[in-house]
Amino acid sequence: MGPMHDAEPMSLNHLLLRLDGRIDRRTWWLWGVAAPLGLALYFTVLLRVVGVSPRATEVAVNLALLWPALAVSVKRWHDRGKSGWWVLVALVPLAGWLWVLIENGLLRGDAGPNRFGDAPARDLGPAPGRPQAARAPLGGRERSELGAVNTGR
Repeated sequence: MGPMHDAEPMSLNHLLLRLDGRIDRRTWWLWGVAAPLGLALYFTVLLRVVGVSPRATEVAVNLALLWPALAVSVKRWHDRGKSGWWVLVALVPLAGWLWVLIENGLLRGDAGPNRFGDAPARDLGPAPGRPQAARAPLGGRERSELGAVNTGR
């Protein structure tokens, strides 16, 4: 496991079809929430237009999106340092859904590598305890909280 900046972005096939690895909050919101909702709406309209019954449409759309949604959720739980089995908490009505939303959508993942792999290649910002660079207004130089001067080159 190398440093965080060495991590490469995950391929779409890996993201949607495999259960290993870690993803950040942004990826979870995009591929675990927005994309499935958009695809569900698109395929529901498409299947209803061609005359498929409402029940058959619902079953087909849910089956088509089940594995990709599961794979994305497992990776997000991994980023939080938890087993992929935590996806099952979503089966608890209301409380489980709220738990998933808070854990996966609002809380940062583990800083640096954990037992599930390196930190995701892209993140929404430094986790607590990780130095954050303070940018100077002009001049192309920045000074980190540790005092080192970075030229941006």
